[in-house]
Amino acid sequence: MKRPCLVGVLLILVGALCASTAQAQEWTRFRGPNGAGLSNAIFPAHWEASDFAWKTQLPGGGHSSPLLWGDKVFVTCCNDQTAECIVACIGAADGKLLWQKGFSSHTYPHNGDNSYASSTPAVDADHVYVCWSTPEELTLAALDLSGKELWRAELGAFVSQHGGGQSPIVVGDVVLLGDDQEGRASFLFGIDRNTGKIKWKTPREASNKFSPSTPCLYTPKGQPPQAIFLSKAEGVTAIDPQTGKMIWQTKGVFDARPIGSPVITSGGLIVGSCGDGPLGHDLAAVRPPTDGKPATEVWHNRDETPYITTALARGDLLFCWSDHGIVTCRRAATGQKVWQQRVPGGTFYSSPICCGDTIYNISRTGLVVAIAAADTYKLLGQTPLHEKSQATPAVVGDRMFVRTYTHLYCVMGKGGASARR
Repeated sequence: MKRPCLVGVLLILVGALCASTAQAQEWTRFRGPNGAGLSNAIFPAHWEASDFAWKTQLPGGGHSSPLLWGDKVFVTCCNDQTAECIVACIGAADGKLLWQKGFSSHTYPHNGDNSYASSTPAVDADHVYVCWSTPEELTLAALDLSGKELWRAELGAFVSQHGGGQSPIVVGDVVLLGDDQEGRASFLFGIDRNTGKIKWKTPREASNKFSPSTPCLYTPKGQPPQAIFLSKAEGVTAIDPQTGKMIWQTKGVFDARPIGSPVITSGGLIVGSCGDGPLGHDLAAVRPPTDGKPATEVWHNRDETPYITTALARGDLLFCWSDHGIVTCRRAATGQKVWQQRVPGGTFYSSPICCGDTIYNISRTGLVVAIAAADTYKLLGQTPLHEKSQATPAVVGDRMFVRTYTHLYCVMGKGGASARR
């Protein structure tokens, strides 16, 4: 090969590698890529003041989780007195508020553990998509990355005794949003990400329990991805994200409301949980259809199952962090318990993430707890943030973005010089 050609090929390969790496680093939805909550970054187990690059006051409170695209962090907040929904864009390098955009709303009764900003937005290279609700209207809006509103989709009345909390995801040119309401017609929506027009609207069986569970994608070998939704009435449902057509379904999986999101294990099982009141009811694993066989329930477990929190699948292990602060490590294939341990911090509504070999989660009182992602329990560290938190961290490169009710933190990983710039 001639040298100019070789140089050209190398430049193309390097460019492709850089592009794929940049894409892989974005944290575009609740709990990151496909909702798995996994990162290769390494962070200290206990954080000292020197581990924080910055701390920023947010323009309101809320429980939604932060997202990142490029050099911008996006998070939604609310005015507790007016219920105004606020989208805040924060500079990832220095924590400065770049812009904020408010959407007027009104107060309404909701669960005291909820907030007017509990829906985590979604983001891509062009838009940030934000959802909020009142009893009269469920709304999804798109802004460009400089904060200009591009479109708004009004999706009808929304009934839930506890308030809202559903979060969108983006699949290609479609924004997916679940609308499993209480005691009335429910729907799944597929909305054109460029125009805000409804591409499809799939009816759902009415339930007496609203489910804000965020969908994930299951991709069978050699086939397009399927969007996985959970609800009490519909169980586990696979939807074609481009058309809204149901591909397969397993009903009767849950006897209560799913709030935690579905996760895909390394063995291809779909795991979800449900609960009611203060307790988790059931953790279930479903095997999607294979070789012409229908979807089947593989195992169930009712021992300290998560309710608000989402399970974490890593390798052949499944880590289930119950709301009451009891962590259970299970074999993902069988549900068999490997170990179970109460961790410090009290109750948890945030969902765990795994960075390297360490799992992090934040208690409702704001204690960051770090444990080993292993088949033997080991408490690695604790860091108090001194403010309540129900949000799940975002991790991009060597930086972790942690949200309390009114603040956003940037924590540096090992070799975190980029966060100091």
